[in-house]
Amino acid sequence: MKLSQFRFDFPEELIASHPNKNRDESRMLVFDRKTGQVEHKQFKDILEYFDDKDVFVFNDTKVFPARLYGNKEKTGAKIEVFLLRELNEEFHLWDVLVDPARKIRIGNKLYFGDDDSMVAEVIDNTTSRGRTLRFLYDGPAEEFKTALYSLGETPIPKYLGRQEEEDDKHRYQTIFAKNEGAVVAPAAGMHFSRELLKRMEIKGIDFAHITLHSGLGNYREIDVEDLTKHKMDSEQMEVTQHAADIVNKAKANGAKICAVGTSSMRAIETIVSTDHQLKASKGWTNKFIFPPYEFNIADAMVTNLHLPQSTLLMMTAAFGGYDKVMELYEEAVKEKYRFGTYGDSMLIL
Repeated sequence: MKLSQFRFDFPEELIASHPNKNRDESRMLVFDRKTGQVEHKQFKDILEYFDDKDVFVFNDTKVFPARLYGNKEKTGAKIEVFLLRELNEEFHLWDVLVDPARKIRIGNKLYFGDDDSMVAEVIDNTTSRGRTLRFLYDGPAEEFKTALYSLGETPIPKYLGRQEEEDDKHRYQTIFAKNEGAVVAPAAGMHFSRELLKRMEIKGIDFAHITLHSGLGNYREIDVEDLTKHKMDSEQMEVTQHAADIVNKAKANGAKICAVGTSSMRAIETIVSTDHQLKASKGWTNKFIFPPYEFNIADAMVTNLHLPQSTLLMMTAAFGGYDKVMELYEEAVKEKYRFGTYGDSMLIL
């Protein structure tokens, strides 16, 4: 397929700049692939579509405060540093992006905090904007990380067009976030409230938690028209034997499996075996799912309404059917659904 096939007319005012007051009260566009039926619901109505023994696959990654602002030595120029991942705990080495990159060279020192208490040295260039930083901190790893994170901001997407606010600290995170490592929140999971999870539990619905640390590749613009030539950024993931057992047992008993978000779907599709079983695995994935694609595990998918030409929209179209999903997106625009990380949701059955 071609990149241009995923364009649609999209007024930017439909991007949700802030989350809904209550997590489970966003709107939900429901599409049943078997019947073709389309419904407009509230997210908490999701309970109506699932039964005892059905399984929801959640991504329990936890977002860390990855956006820092520092100053370059001598010139004092303001530099944005985006922490991607820790490379070495003992030596405080981090893989980062810097902006503006042209000013940052190997050997430069950057200072962070009102009192310049945190200092980092650039020790390598990795990509045009990528650098390896060594933080010059004398102290144990946990103490360093606490100090570093205290200087960081919640990495809300730039397309929201605003700075971090206090509310983002807990709203740009799922309530079941546990394993730290993401710089992009698994947005579909953010619609679940404690009350809704409790009601699901009472109904007998089971949960399988996997981990995929979502990275900035989710927002990277695709620069090739032929999608077969696009390379996804690698993301770290783990599926435990316990999670695999929950999914495989439900599948064997004919229960429904619902993948919550594109990240959960990517993870389970990465490690499915040839006999359609989920395997325990720990490693990395750069799997790119776009139409046509045959899914192996999930019968249903919860996802947000994504921006044009994004890899997230492409996976949604692969699951729901390209023509139908693009038609649904036209309807969502007409009905003024909210798009993006803090926007409304879609349930594809």
